[in-house]
Amino acid sequence: MSYPPYDDGQGRHHQPQPQQPPQYQQQGYDPYWQQQHQQQQPQPGYGQPQPYADQQQYAGQRYADPQYADPQYTQQWQGQTWETQTHPPVNAAEQTAYLPPQDHQAPPAAAAAAPVPPAAQPVQPAQPVQPDPAGSTAYGPATLAGNSRVTDAQRARLEGRSPVIEPGGQPAALTALLGALLAGAAAVGPYALIVPLVALQAVTAAGWFRLNGMWPARQGIALAFAGALTADAVLLGVGRDQGAAAILGTLGVWVLLTLVLQLRSHADPDERMYGLMATVVSAALAIVATGYLAAEPVAVSVGAAAVAVALLARAMPLPTPASVVVALLAAAGAGVAVGGLTDLGAKGALLGAGAAGCALIGHRVASYDYPSRFVHFTAGVALPLAAAAPVVWVLGRAVV
Repeated sequence: MSYPPYDDGQGRHHQPQPQQPPQYQQQGYDPYWQQQHQQQQPQPGYGQPQPYADQQQYAGQRYADPQYADPQYTQQWQGQTWETQTHPPVNAAEQTAYLPPQDHQAPPAAAAAAPVPPAAQPVQPAQPVQPDPAGSTAYGPATLAGNSRVTDAQRARLEGRSPVIEPGGQPAALTALLGALLAGAAAVGPYALIVPLVALQAVTAAGWFRLNGMWPARQGIALAFAGALTADAVLLGVGRDQGAAAILGTLGVWVLLTLVLQLRSHADPDERMYGLMATVVSAALAIVATGYLAAEPVAVSVGAAAVAVALLARAMPLPTPASVVVALLAAAGAGVAVGGLTDLGAKGALLGAGAAGCALIGHRVASYDYPSRFVHFTAGVALPLAAAAPVVWVLGRAVV
């Protein structure tokens, strides 16, 4: 239904507005405003109210009527309107969440209670840790500085103390006992010497892996010990005169075998390199101990006795420089005493002092960086005797 335009008496013409249906007149509904409002406001989405069912039905009828589809009957809204962009939609999760939202910034109370940075704190000397009565290594209390524990070695370095703990009297007594067995068995014969020598090689292989923190390392220990047994068997087969070829040849073959086995490992490159070095050194020490079997029996008796006496003197409660001097003097005296029972005589002093010097180096290696009790009773017992084997072999051939 159309209406003719009319004059308002001032020369202006107006288009009359169509009448609204009665139900919408009572409710104050304006379909033209609704059409303009829908063009300006985005489509309703999440968090926005949906139009009523009667509004949707009337809007569909109105758009279907060709009278309202004609542009000349469409009202052009001119002038300012109120803002249609109001507040952003409220997230329903914020209203229904049980816990308050987490803030990454610390509250003022927590910031005030935060600890002072380490640079601003005064350095407090740490209290020394009481050793365990059973002898095992004790660890410091748990900290909040990033590391779960502070080892005794780290605490000792922070306090300016040495992180070295020497094996002590019991490992020294075991070393002396094993040295005495080597000295006595060498006087009997090579097949009697092989018994304490095999025990020395086994303890050497196990102690070196444990000293490097690799435990259990059954494959590496077995490989090093197998190399030592191979060197013993080859030397017994070719004789003492071919000792150098037997020892060095076995050592070269075992280094190559260890390299091939480590290359076939599926571990990380760093772990493979660390395992390769530990296995090679362990096998080398165990194989070099075969030098007792290649040396002259008199030299073995003098050198093993000197090492036994030197380790007992080193375990005395004396300052480190004084105990080292006392140990070397005692080893020289033991070499003279044992050499006097044989044809070696006073030359045993040089052999005893040289063997004791290498034994003290092995003793120092076994004392590195707060080792455990197991290290003291393996590496602390075997390394002094194993380190002295090359000197006994070389100096024995020179002085005998």
